[in-house]
Amino acid sequence: MMPRTAIQTAAAQDRSAAAGGARHLARQGGIAIAATAFVALCAHISIPLGFTPVPITLQPFAVVLLGLLLAPGLSFAALCLYLLEGASGLPVFSPHGLGGIAQLFGPTGGYLLAAPFAAAVAGLIYRDGKRKFFFALAGAAVGDIILLAIGALWLGMMVNTSFSLLLKESVVPFLASDAAKVIAAAACAQTFASFSGRSSQPK
Repeated sequence: MMPRTAIQTAAAQDRSAAAGGARHLARQGGIAIAATAFVALCAHISIPLGFTPVPITLQPFAVVLLGLLLAPGLSFAALCLYLLEGASGLPVFSPHGLGGIAQLFGPTGGYLLAAPFAAAVAGLIYRDGKRKFFFALAGAAVGDIILLAIGALWLGMMVNTSFSLLLKESVVPFLASDAAKVIAAAACAQTFASFSGRSSQPK
């Protein structure tokens, strides 16, 4: 039999580990909720375009920035939570849309559904590049390309139009603004990494 003190020590360690795990989960949950609020705020900074159902918003900036700042699994989970919030009727999507679950299956649904994957891929590229600025740019750019590509493919399934017109409605109008968002997200992520001393860490 183990001595009483050894049993008590083991039990105390188990309780400490359980408390630490609970704190970690609570912290991750809080970060995810704050992330959805940030994406919602950026989604509401929206400019409708008369020739396309897709508005210009700051949402792509928020998605790729979260991908760079958070671990891939956490950014994926946060964006999935964001989609659930919107599908349940919370006003987190761009106001220039159908709202609720209808917006997920409307013309702009592809951009929304691609968000968790875009964020996770952006984060993976950034971390594999040891958080260097070039890889922040590359990760944000690839994440944005995922948003544009899936968004365009989704819109193409929703409307019966030519490929050239589809590009004019779902990709070309957003290239310049999205390039600025990619650069801004990479700069923000690199600034955060520099201040937190994480730019030299591989993971």
